[in-house]
Amino acid sequence: MSRRTVVQALEDAAASTRTGYRFIEENSAAEPFFTYSGLERATARYGGALQALGLQKGDRVALVLPDNQDFVFTFLGALRAGVVPVPIYPPAGLRKLGGYLTNTLHVVRQSGAKVLVTDNDIKRILGTVQAGAPELKKVASIESMRKSSEKLEPVKVGLDDTCFLQFTSGSTSAPKGVIVSHGNIAHNVHAFMKLGLQVEDGVDSGVSWLPLYHDMGLIGFVMGPLYHRNTVSFLPPLLFLKRPVRWLETISRLRATVSFGPNFAYALCTKRVRPRDLENLDLSTWRVAGCGAEPIRAANLEDFADKFSACGFNRKALLPCYGMAEATLAVSFDNRGLRVDKVDGDELAAEGQAKVADDPEAASTLNIVSCGKAFEGHDVAVFDPTDEASDKPLPDRRVGELRVRGPSVTAGYFDDPETTRAAFAGGWLKTGDLGYIVDGDVYVCGRQKELIIVNGRNYYPQDLEWEASRVRGVRKGNVIAFGTTKPMGDRERVIIAFETAAPPGPEREELKDGVRRTVRTATGLSVDDVVALEIGVLPKTSSGKLKRRETRSLYERGELFGRTSAREGDNLGLALEVAKSQLGYVKNALLGDRGSSRGQDDEASEG
Repeated sequence: MSRRTVVQALEDAAASTRTGYRFIEENSAAEPFFTYSGLERATARYGGALQALGLQKGDRVALVLPDNQDFVFTFLGALRAGVVPVPIYPPAGLRKLGGYLTNTLHVVRQSGAKVLVTDNDIKRILGTVQAGAPELKKVASIESMRKSSEKLEPVKVGLDDTCFLQFTSGSTSAPKGVIVSHGNIAHNVHAFMKLGLQVEDGVDSGVSWLPLYHDMGLIGFVMGPLYHRNTVSFLPPLLFLKRPVRWLETISRLRATVSFGPNFAYALCTKRVRPRDLENLDLSTWRVAGCGAEPIRAANLEDFADKFSACGFNRKALLPCYGMAEATLAVSFDNRGLRVDKVDGDELAAEGQAKVADDPEAASTLNIVSCGKAFEGHDVAVFDPTDEASDKPLPDRRVGELRVRGPSVTAGYFDDPETTRAAFAGGWLKTGDLGYIVDGDVYVCGRQKELIIVNGRNYYPQDLEWEASRVRGVRKGNVIAFGTTKPMGDRERVIIAFETAAPPGPEREELKDGVRRTVRTATGLSVDDVVALEIGVLPKTSSGKLKRRETRSLYERGELFGRTSAREGDNLGLALEVAKSQLGYVKNALLGDRGSSRGQDDEASEG
């Protein structure tokens, strides 16, 4: 089939007056539904509003929009105007505001955005961002754009044009702006929608609570469905975190067929959905339950399938996948259900060889989830990390760096030629992920930069974190393991930090001892230091990924213990940051229209 830009896909989908986007709100029974016909009209208005701000083809516009409807209309409107959107995550609250503003300023400056669109509440704290970004000419309010009636001036957009800049989450380094072209999108959408998910045009429907400022939510559930006119219902991400059952209730109520989530989402549902909630759930229509974006634990998915089978959930619906922003979204799917490779953990650690375990039930056996084969037209291979020409792929079951190539792979990072050159080796994208291949199937072990090496043996931090999380009282999903040679410099020491609700004192000391024993029993590794922290202390990215390198740096500087939790915050620091941002806001001449909440003159919802 011929490839189409996202703009062409949207304009073609406008013929549909039956399918489209539904926006579910947290504190309202309203569920505005926009057919693709209505979406075409709404996005034309928003595109015209951006052009009226002086934006031209190729200019960048930063989007800090917590409301899903605002985000979708503005993002797609920008594409129709030939403007390059730069999604930025909104502040989760006023705690840790300094770090948020630093990250936002980095993205705005690196992207060279001329305009930033946000709501009036967030706008008032972004004064320091505008003051520090000389190319940023205006901070515009979405409230004004909602009321705009500016006409869109058509712009010719081609497959080679940049669609948007996807900044990486920054879990291992400063966020980098991945250039995603319309051609990248067209190829990846065809691969994951048609070849991977095998969607039926206009029939399959999706439900997503995933943040739209990251690739899985944005490409997987905003752009992908456009090409096939599938209906998608969007939940606010915070609603899922507060009440995970709402995800499942929405799938059940709307008879949805496709939904994705990271590993932690399935674990959270297993833990927090109450038995009485199961009585009203019917998950029998859910034919694709995708899992990706973070290390996949077979036990979490198996527990989910066991619990919700009573509601009609079919465990064959589980679809592990592998991908990254630099490959647009997805690289490989395993649509044969959850398949696990049981390997000898000792061989993996000592020899880098994924040898099939002699005893599948032995304590040293590791269960590594298959992420399936690379999409048609794309390649995944394993190389020694030192192979700068990608000349010699490693054989099956040999662990090395996963590298990918194909039409979904980015041309590089925006305005960063040095980092772009370093990201490729002989035409292959260096993912930084360690893994192996068996008969074409991809298995991911961990990140190369985060590998812990003790006495010549390799330990993956995810494995140590998983074992530590099994100790009762340790907050699951909030454990970080890392190695450090400081302060002695003689050898690598192993540190495990975790969050807990247990009060300081004997109870925490017992927890720390329990973590040491559990990790030593499972891996044979003696942990040098165990750190128990308040809830909310461990640093995370905007997508909720743990930041191991930052945690290690904080530990090495002696600052990890002094960090306040997100619940407590530093009130003085908060006041200073707000005051500084407010001053910047006033200094920049009270930018834009301060007026109005969402008005009745918005494009009418349909259906």
